[in-house]
Amino acid sequence: MLERYKYIFNIALEAVFLNKFRSILTTLGIIFGVAAVITMMAIGNGAKKEILDQMKLVGVNNIIIAPKPEKSKGSSSKGNNQTDDTQDQKSDKSTGKYSPGLCLKDAEAIKAIIPTVDKVSPEVIYETDIMKDASKTSANLSGVTPDFFRVFNLDLQEGEMFNDEQLKEGKAVCIIGPSLKSKFFPTENAVGKDIKCGPIWLNIIGVLKKREVSQSSIDNLGISDYNNSVYAPIQTLLRRFRDRSMITSASLRGSSFSDGESYMFTSESSSSEKGSNQIDKIVVQVKESSQIGPTTEILKKMMKRRHAEVEDVEIKVPELLLKQEQRTKDIFNIVLGAIASISLLIGGIGIMNIMLASVMERIREIGIRQAIGATKRDIVLQFLTEATLLSISGGLAGIILGLVMSKVIMEFTGILTIVSPISILISFGVSASVGIIFGYMPSQRAAKQDPVESLRHE
Repeated sequence: MLERYKYIFNIALEAVFLNKFRSILTTLGIIFGVAAVITMMAIGNGAKKEILDQMKLVGVNNIIIAPKPEKSKGSSSKGNNQTDDTQDQKSDKSTGKYSPGLCLKDAEAIKAIIPTVDKVSPEVIYETDIMKDASKTSANLSGVTPDFFRVFNLDLQEGEMFNDEQLKEGKAVCIIGPSLKSKFFPTENAVGKDIKCGPIWLNIIGVLKKREVSQSSIDNLGISDYNNSVYAPIQTLLRRFRDRSMITSASLRGSSFSDGESYMFTSESSSSEKGSNQIDKIVVQVKESSQIGPTTEILKKMMKRRHAEVEDVEIKVPELLLKQEQRTKDIFNIVLGAIASISLLIGGIGIMNIMLASVMERIREIGIRQAIGATKRDIVLQFLTEATLLSISGGLAGIILGLVMSKVIMEFTGILTIVSPISILISFGVSASVGIIFGYMPSQRAAKQDPVESLRHE
């Protein structure tokens, strides 16, 4: 019996190789269908991973409170712009009400009043020059609390976290990102060393573990590059660096004085850019995902009341935005997958058409085989094996093409693609099934040929 099947297989294989060009054309639909399915699923997996990574970056169950962007007055001069913007930020001209802007007391009130809140992380950010000996680089200097590191799941590689005394007294200490550690302290322990951040010196007490952050995440989510930032207690920045809520003649000139030294702020940290908001944002983490909606509504009302009914802050829920983006991408990937699957269907129809044409061409051959003892089952197996060989070979070629296409897309477009074993198994399984399903009808037609009529066929 085994010899019989081996013989049938050899006949089918010989028939495929006798018509190489036709066989290649027949399998093109399967090849491109399998490659398209693998590529589309790879793009979908890459998009899913990016969304999950972004969710980790923005934290889980987080709500972000930030000042609304300043309005620009195109018809006014630059000097008038700064005055008008600051005035718009602090007051609502229609009601004459005054708002102090986003401040540290807002964060303290949120933590004390709202029971669904787990952690509150206020943050003030300045872009400044970081110096150590002859080395210098530009980086973010952020004033934070220990909750910041818990909210965003940031761990220390070495050193320790801010203690209560350092937070309360505003001590000149900091935690740096791994990129800054590599630049300034490539061969030595950074903990215990001092670096100059703008006009102030800070003592390093810790170094963060490296975390991959894409530029798109930084731009789209408004997060910091954790690897290239300096973090100090928020009171340290407000007392030693600058407190935007305190208007001085020096701040109006765009400069700050510390230890007799003048320091010019960059445009990002200038008064006109940040307004009179004492801090740049507050990240509120709720205890449960189900509490995000109600807490957001409470925060909106609370901020409006605390800011004298002036709507000068905006509240965002990054997790919900990312989940919506994920749903949109899922729908997009389903559509692309469906289109790619149609290619497999068309490839199967192509195999059926070619096999039907092959049956008509080989009627005399079928008659001869039946005359020398081949059964209907043998004829069915022969043509079914030919169709399956075509679909399997097309599937294997499609897998290779799909892997190559996924790699090319990632290299030339920057789109993350992840090829999963499941996508390969599914596409190959479908391609093999297509050969069996669409090869069955031609094989049945071949088996039903009358031997006598087949031998007479010219």
